[in-house]
Amino acid sequence: MRTMLKSKIHRARVTQCNVDYEGSITIDKSLTEAADLLPYERVDVLNINNGARFSTYVIEADRNSGEICLNGAAARLVAKGDIVLILSYHAVPEDQAVEAMPRLVYVDSLNRIVEIKTQKDWTNDLLSSFTGGCQNAHYS
Repeated sequence: MRTMLKSKIHRARVTQCNVDYEGSITIDKSLTEAADLLPYERVDVLNINNGARFSTYVIEADRNSGEICLNGAAARLVAKGDIVLILSYHAVPEDQAVEAMPRLVYVDSLNRIVEIKTQKDWTNDLLSSFTGGCQNAHYS
């Protein structure tokens, strides 16, 4: 078995921090559904602003609220307005790992979904972002 990326909410903006709550990350229900995340599922959170990386679990917020709230100890690792990546993983049999494709959920500055990618096409987009449009770049 290999542990592979299952889904990612890309560049979500933290809307609130609540140190006094027991713990977790509260995420807009429309985002949890788009990213195939269940309540209490483990996720990794990567803070683009300060480089912090930590694990916690999901709690759903109201649908279309745009809420991304870090609770408990995790609230000390972010600030309101920080940009985060929210990642989930799954175990895949070795012979299926190469074909495993994550669900990538892209959001705007208000945490509204702007795009969902589930196909292999996202690898082409990734490669083109590395070339920066360079005509002479060759990859094999």
